[in-house]
Amino acid sequence: MSELKFLAIDLGASSGRGIIGTFDGEKLSLRENHRFSNDPVNLAGTLHWDSPRIFHEIKNAIRKCASGDDRDIVSIGIDSWGVDYGLLDRNGKLLSLPVHYRDSRTGGVPEFADSVMPFSDIYSIAGIKAEFFDTLYQLIAAKRDNPELFNIAEALLFTPDLFNYFLTGIRQSEYTITSTGLLLDANTRDYSDLILDKFGIPRKLFGNLVTPGTTVGELSREVMEEVGELSAKVINVASHDTASAVISVPAVDDDFVFLSSGTWSLMGKELKTPCLTENARLNDFTNEGGVEGTIRFMQNIMGLWLEQESKRQWEREGEQITFDGLTNMAKECTPLKFLINPDDLLFAPPGNMPKRIVEYCEKTGQGTPETKGEIVRCIFDSLALRYRLTVERIREVSGKGTKAVNIVGGGTKEVMLSELTADACGIPVYAGPVEATAMGNILEQIIASGEIKNVSEARQIVRNSVEIKTYEPDNSARAQWDDAYGRFLVLSKTKLS
Repeated sequence: MSELKFLAIDLGASSGRGIIGTFDGEKLSLRENHRFSNDPVNLAGTLHWDSPRIFHEIKNAIRKCASGDDRDIVSIGIDSWGVDYGLLDRNGKLLSLPVHYRDSRTGGVPEFADSVMPFSDIYSIAGIKAEFFDTLYQLIAAKRDNPELFNIAEALLFTPDLFNYFLTGIRQSEYTITSTGLLLDANTRDYSDLILDKFGIPRKLFGNLVTPGTTVGELSREVMEEVGELSAKVINVASHDTASAVISVPAVDDDFVFLSSGTWSLMGKELKTPCLTENARLNDFTNEGGVEGTIRFMQNIMGLWLEQESKRQWEREGEQITFDGLTNMAKECTPLKFLINPDDLLFAPPGNMPKRIVEYCEKTGQGTPETKGEIVRCIFDSLALRYRLTVERIREVSGKGTKAVNIVGGGTKEVMLSELTADACGIPVYAGPVEATAMGNILEQIIASGEIKNVSEARQIVRNSVEIKTYEPDNSARAQWDDAYGRFLVLSKTKLS
């Protein structure tokens, strides 16, 4: 077959990229055609996404295709983070800049919501972990704080659906991204009228759900006048970035635990049906939509945000250092000396992360990390132990164990963390691909094009296309990790926030 090209727009919380995928029938190769920073804007005390600029950059990525050698791209797909949305008025205009999930407007909202409908009842329907940034809580806050704006809204579109609409003029709601919002019935895979009615959220805001692989439409005439003529269609990929990333897990069967590692760590298993038990709720599992009818039964873990925000703080203080430099410092430090609970809300906001880590260690009687290396070592050791806890909880709650952990995404570049994860969990770790989300985005476009049949074939293409690194556990350190895990379990039940 002749080579086919596809464009993935991969939107992350700190940057976005346009990625060209070239498929020759057996292998998929990726190259970046555009990159841009994604910088939130604080306006009058509210943290917003700069959606007009993001859309401008999306068009720049498409323009580079139309004006160069990639004008023959077959299709375009957009993926992004979950939960955030834009509201449209009756004329289809954006009512206000979408609010960032890290904004503080939902403070106290989960507690209020619990008084209206106990979260145990919500979970038994939606199967989504209660997080302060859940879409349901954002909508409750929006209705409370700005009822005039909320009441004139005619449609709600999650981030990828919003940009698909801007590109095509067609409104659709893709299932995997919508499933992140605490709004769906996990069993029926549709909106929960009970949840919406309880909180006075109008059903009219939500369009019919569509599955990954369906076509949105062609680029609008207005967009093509800006970017140039293209015949490429816009496709609904698995538009939640983790759903796309899981497509590219290079597993040969269903017996795997995935870890999508980046700013967040999303760790879990693919299930055929949601697990909505009380045990699942108490262990903070979430049931998000996947492809081909699967459920991503997983936990959200704070992830490499801890290291990224520490590095930003040191740079604000005038020190320039690379991630590799930080890793080298961490290697020289005593293993498992300092531990934190990565999921403590103390670590959620932007700001002076090293100071908060030091304070946490002091308040929990561990002493004081004094160097950058000790802080990064603390982060890596703590994440590895948190991953072990998730593996054991999956086995306990779902009854499904695993023989290995598959790490995908940018976190695979942190070789030390992959090694520590194998040691902590006591099972092999397979790392790769790095560009998991973009690869999964494009693989879903290839499925939609009819060139391959399903995710099983897509995962074979991943195995053909990238090197998968294997990390075996160091069994000589088992006792040390077991002792540290006992200390970590105590910390995991301690909240300092």
